[in-house]
Amino acid sequence: MQKKYSVPLSRVVEENSLKIIHKSKNFESINLYSEDVNRPGLQLTGFYNFFDHRRLQIIGMVENSYLNGLTPFKRTQAFETFFCMQIPAVIYARDIEAHKECLIMAEKYDVPVLSTNSTTSEAVSQLVTYIKQNLSPRITRHGVLMEIYGEGVLITGDSGVGKSEAAVEIIKRGHRLIADDAVEITRTAENHLLGSSPELIKHYMEIRGIGVVDVRSLFGTSAVKDDCKIDMVIDLEPWDDTAIYDRLGAEWATTEILNVNIPHLTLPVKPGRNMAAILEVAAMCNRERKMGYNAAATLTEKLFSHVEGQ
Repeated sequence: MQKKYSVPLSRVVEENSLKIIHKSKNFESINLYSEDVNRPGLQLTGFYNFFDHRRLQIIGMVENSYLNGLTPFKRTQAFETFFCMQIPAVIYARDIEAHKECLIMAEKYDVPVLSTNSTTSEAVSQLVTYIKQNLSPRITRHGVLMEIYGEGVLITGDSGVGKSEAAVEIIKRGHRLIADDAVEITRTAENHLLGSSPELIKHYMEIRGIGVVDVRSLFGTSAVKDDCKIDMVIDLEPWDDTAIYDRLGAEWATTEILNVNIPHLTLPVKPGRNMAAILEVAAMCNRERKMGYNAAATLTEKLFSHVEGQ
């Protein structure tokens, strides 16, 4: 069963610069579970079919104009029916002054009333994006996440196989570290995988024999990045003389993470192999394939054409 995530309303208010007009008694314990935001135009007229009470409610110029045209009695009725639906909060856009009847019913039903100086469309867009990011499915994987030539490469493998050592060489070649050891992976709304580092170990790396190093301090801010899209997974494993490794690479395998399929390669490691250079080539090949060019397929077509010509 998929875990259900939530985001505290207090964090939404703080990180989106919302102003508190009325603070409910349970304000700190309110959590949002819906990634959508609602403009309650129809609800204020009395239509509540298919109404999702878990959404944040935003009152803009249209809703405000309608409410201003009602008598105080009708306005009170509209807000009472609205607030008794157990909504998480009401937000007035454009710094519109909250109606007196709204504040009375907010006090009665203990619902927060907030305000923003953004336009209604700006507020909806900003809040939907923020809430979606915080409610997205996520997992943590062991590995190293690097950005190589603009490609997000998740390097996995058993402890001691050489992931961090390869990452150091890749950093020295001008590429960037996102996370070492623990990679937090989030599925975005576009069904992409976004990787980042836990805040506690961000920009740190462990190298056996040396210990923990601060990559940003040693190599500069250009050597690190907070997050990036994961474009491929490369699994490092010790070289096995009995194994059969792909020599052509016409078709790459894929791996599924959070129901998203991404390219997956297995690279054997042994003394003398320049893993940093090989990882760079793998990243460039992946970018080529996304642009529609497959070197192995092209070579195969040339070989077939040559054989047919003979």
